[in-house]
Amino acid sequence: MALKSVNNEVRMTGELKQAYELWLNKLVATSRGERKRRLTSTTNHAEQMFIVKVWWPAFGHFACLQAEHEVRDFKDGTRYLDFAYITEGFKICIEIDGFGAHWRDVNRTQFADQLMRQNHLVIDGWYVLRFSYDDIMDRPRMCQQIIQHLLGRLGAQLDIEIELTLTEQAILQLALSIAEPLSPKFVVQQLGIHRTTVHRHLQCLVSKKLLIPVRTDVKRICGYKANKANLPDFRT
Repeated sequence: MALKSVNNEVRMTGELKQAYELWLNKLVATSRGERKRRLTSTTNHAEQMFIVKVWWPAFGHFACLQAEHEVRDFKDGTRYLDFAYITEGFKICIEIDGFGAHWRDVNRTQFADQLMRQNHLVIDGWYVLRFSYDDIMDRPRMCQQIIQHLLGRLGAQLDIEIELTLTEQAILQLALSIAEPLSPKFVVQQLGIHRTTVHRHLQCLVSKKLLIPVRTDVKRICGYKANKANLPDFRT
């Protein structure tokens, strides 16, 4: 299962299209071999519909999300996960299963291999979520809620009393995930949104006292760091 730039079957417009293309181009640029081939393949309808109907409406960004993520299996071979959400402390595998020729024609050995593949992912510390193509198309909200529920259980959603937009949550998570000050350029690269939008959200987070500007001098801001004193996980 693979991703490619937007085709005629899947319509992406506006901010989603821009963010998707930036995200995918970055993945392709940092990939090679089989993973790069998969990322640039045209057999990608189910995965693109997952982005359009499930992931983007639920989160509005691509931070920490990988496609065709490469993992080593117990036979020292290579497997590719449809999607992987990887952040500090946990990793989630998201697989999209279509009820098509791939599953109708699978033999007993291949079926057993699929089960063993998932077992080894769990042993290696992965949380595994699997969605059918029908659920993505007909019940996308249910799929969104399952992912959100797991992320909430794992503590990925910031539990703070101040109301934050999804983009602000993503920016704050980026600030917490790196040691150096968070730069607007880094946010643009990671989230795939326009720099003007990034600056607006950064200023909102500063006004909410969740980010602190880091200055090189009195006037110039070189980046931002999380104000851990105002985040529950860091309060003493």
